[in-house]
Amino acid sequence: MWWKKNKWKVIIPLVVVVVLAFAFWYGGGAPGLQGWSVDKEVSASAPTPTPAPSDESVSASAEPSPAAQDETAPTEGENESPADDETATETSPESEDAEETPESEAEPEASPEVEASPEPAEEPTGLDARPGGAEGGMSVSEKLAAAAEIAAGAGIAPLGDASYSEENGMHIDPATGKDKYMTDPVPEGKPVPVEPEDVEITDTAYKCTISISCKTILDNISWLDPEKVELVPEDGWILEPIEVTFYDGESVFNVLQRTCKQNKIHMEFSNNPLYHSAYIEGIHNLYEFDCGDLSGWMYKVNEWFPNYGCSRYQLKDGDVICWEYTCNLGIDVGGYYAMG
Repeated sequence: MWWKKNKWKVIIPLVVVVVLAFAFWYGGGAPGLQGWSVDKEVSASAPTPTPAPSDESVSASAEPSPAAQDETAPTEGENESPADDETATETSPESEDAEETPESEAEPEASPEVEASPEPAEEPTGLDARPGGAEGGMSVSEKLAAAAEIAAGAGIAPLGDASYSEENGMHIDPATGKDKYMTDPVPEGKPVPVEPEDVEITDTAYKCTISISCKTILDNISWLDPEKVELVPEDGWILEPIEVTFYDGESVFNVLQRTCKQNKIHMEFSNNPLYHSAYIEGIHNLYEFDCGDLSGWMYKVNEWFPNYGCSRYQLKDGDVICWEYTCNLGIDVGGYYAMG
């Protein structure tokens, strides 16, 4: 009963489906006619051969209707088998380039590294800027080398005259070119050293001028030990030039010692056997090395800095003695040449 009432509802859809399937097949839309297979397993090394289409199918597919082309024509990607894609990937350089990651394509060539110029070292200041730095400890050779660098050839004195020095009482050792106290010959016209034990001091009085200056410290006040700054006079004069009395046979050291005592000026010295003379360590509590390893006291007489100790310089009437503090081994006071 049901079949009689509904058979056409069943038959008509089935007919429509069959007709559409036949039209789809006849129109060239079948999988086997498009060059690809519907097999589940496809060999990676070789494509599965597809059966050749029949003459009837070829003729039918050669002239497809516009509607069939729009509805059933596969895209370019669908028309290539997976095996062909793999083979092309393995053999084509263009494919290899195309598969490179965007990072590798966009990676710029490394530019040569440019070394950054080192920043200039900061100039030392204060005690660190003075010769030998804050700690000091330079050797004699280091001091001479540092002074030579500062002097840059300036302050070279005329060479001593050995013949003149020997004629005036110096005993020069031919092996060393110096006397037994390591003193070089003096230039012609300058007084030769006199040994204190060879001198007899008399009551004959003479006059000379003496002064004591530390003006060079004012130019290098940052080099001075901080606790000593208050000792430096504003004008640099510890003792302005004054005329004093001395006695025949006395030395520069004798006059300095007596003058400091009379004027209540501190003075400290030591006897140096090597140079056979007193060595002035400090005046007015300003000592050697207070302004660096090249600092200390020097003396000159009549504008000449002797190359021997003050105990060996015998004074003459009218001499002018100047004691000066140096901060760089005599270069700043014009007596670098006396350092030998």
